[in-house]
Amino acid sequence: MSPAQEIATELLGHFVAGAALSPAPGARTGEVYDPATGRVVRRVAFADVAEVDLAVAAAREAFPAWRDTPAAQRCRLLLRYRELLASHTDDLARTIAEEHGKTVPDARGEVERGLEVLDFACGIPYLLRGDFSHDAARGLDVYTLREPLGVVAGITPFNFPAMVPLWMFPIALACGNTFVLKPSEKDPSAPVLLAKLAMEAGLPPGALNIVHGDAVAVTRLLEHPDVAAVSFVGSTPVARFIYETAARHGKRVQALGGAKNHMVVLPDADLDLAANAAISAAYGSAGERCMAVSVVVAVGDAGDELVPRIASRVDRLRVGPASDPGAEMGPLVTAAHLGRVRGYVERGVAEGAELVRDGRGCAVAGCDQGFFLGPTLFDRVTPEMAIYRDEIFGPVLCIVRADSLDEAIELINRNPWANGAALFTRDGGAARRFEDRVETGMVGINVPIPVPAGHHSFGGWRASLFGDHGIYGPEGVHFYTRPKVVTRRWPESTPAGLPRVDLRFPGSASP
Repeated sequence: MSPAQEIATELLGHFVAGAALSPAPGARTGEVYDPATGRVVRRVAFADVAEVDLAVAAAREAFPAWRDTPAAQRCRLLLRYRELLASHTDDLARTIAEEHGKTVPDARGEVERGLEVLDFACGIPYLLRGDFSHDAARGLDVYTLREPLGVVAGITPFNFPAMVPLWMFPIALACGNTFVLKPSEKDPSAPVLLAKLAMEAGLPPGALNIVHGDAVAVTRLLEHPDVAAVSFVGSTPVARFIYETAARHGKRVQALGGAKNHMVVLPDADLDLAANAAISAAYGSAGERCMAVSVVVAVGDAGDELVPRIASRVDRLRVGPASDPGAEMGPLVTAAHLGRVRGYVERGVAEGAELVRDGRGCAVAGCDQGFFLGPTLFDRVTPEMAIYRDEIFGPVLCIVRADSLDEAIELINRNPWANGAALFTRDGGAARRFEDRVETGMVGINVPIPVPAGHHSFGGWRASLFGDHGIYGPEGVHFYTRPKVVTRRWPESTPAGLPRVDLRFPGSASP
């Protein structure tokens, strides 16, 4: 660490049972950077097994009372929480921007998308009502209850430190569960602020807890016998590990993995609209989005006009720190990630892709030590190249050429990831064909980032999702509850004697 970095002394601890939990003396810690300057702004405690156990114990203790709180009352509390979050949007956005590096308007948009899911959570009693069958057999009723699981956990990524937790714990809490969150250690302050505001809104201590850390904390949550379910968003290799490990320990799992989102552009499309969409979807948040467009598939001769349009817009993008109100794209999250993405640019050149715009020379005044890489554009990329095969998670956009819409669809369907795909066209028949034939969990038509509204559900296919349920929306309700089916009969009094014994297997026609 440089002398300038050594001045950072603030230590961010865990949040358990409604209060800050100071780490034990000698506890492991991690560095949290301002990516724009490369300076350490604080340190974060890394939980050991005992600290994770404290958080789970607090959640387990809070569960019975929270479960027994009427759903309408739980949701009134979440309504208060929603208003508090809305009033602190700017505080959250600045906190996110400082530790992640995205621009403040981008961070504000993240919070607003999280609020959409909270809006949905406030109406969950309607989805918890179950169903009822009167006289399923003579004098016999059958009905279904939806009940919470107990203590559930969430493991969330650095790229959306507020939005992704808000995709998880409001739904879980509204359904009557208690929650333990393990956020990314790279930008941990926003989740702590979310938890503190939840306590201010009246959430009982222990209902929402936060433990920071690395694989030690994650592994303990996956193995802990009192954790009933685990939600995860991150890379595919880790998602697969989370899914396999948690399932082996008898837990319900939703693990969302990586993506290689394609945007198909047909020759009849509005090419200016498509170029603008490609820029926003590829370079927003420096490409550190699971729904970022990293591949544009130009069909027919569309690429000949589209690529120059994209390139000219790249030249006008303003790269800078979040403190610059005119900045449109910020830095990458860490120096290590910057090195990784730069390595992919070098591989793309070595493998023969046409480097149309090179972001490696990006220089930002006053930010010489920041983790900046300018927007990078490759053309004539082929599926064999590493820049196509791998999830780069940076501001690198690849143009692939295809002869037909069917060829573009086949390309997408061969990809191991299947998070989202988009089509730009004026042809309704082509759009319908794309919707029907493309094999991804989310589809956009003239929409480059088809993240569903909060009352739908988010989730991909193939290696982009491990588990049976997507996140938030109705899928989230099903994930965080389990059905209990009750079959009941109230027998009439039998003054003539006891009811007759009947050993037949009962059916709907049975008396």
